[in-house]
Amino acid sequence: MPLEKIKEGISKFFSRENENSDDYLEIDFGQEIKKNKIIVKPFILKKFDDVSDILNSLREGYTIAVIDIKALKQKDLIELKRAISKIKKTADALEGDIAGFGESTIIVTPNFAEIYKPQAQPEQKPKDDWR
Repeated sequence: MPLEKIKEGISKFFSRENENSDDYLEIDFGQEIKKNKIIVKPFILKKFDDVSDILNSLREGYTIAVIDIKALKQKDLIELKRAISKIKKTADALEGDIAGFGESTIIVTPNFAEIYKPQAQPEQKPKDDWR
């Protein structure tokens, strides 16, 4: 039974506690510690294949992507729509946020950041004062 093997292994470990054994645990204190800083990283979307670099950075979880879409927009609108769709699906899967700024920039954030999107106010018709 697996449970008996686990018990046996644990009892052997604790019974050798007082003996001089060659079993030891090495701890490397010199290893590099990765900092969890947020990176704002610019990207230029020139072709559809550039999406993979963007998605890889977003999946790391600490990247806010600022994407310039002007080059692909001028070249091929269908490829641009495919690229934005793929980026949006990934942002949704990571519970992130995506928004367009101007006509040629998209920003994508991880799940801990939110992009402010003001509510569109309905246009008011000018009142006729001549009545």
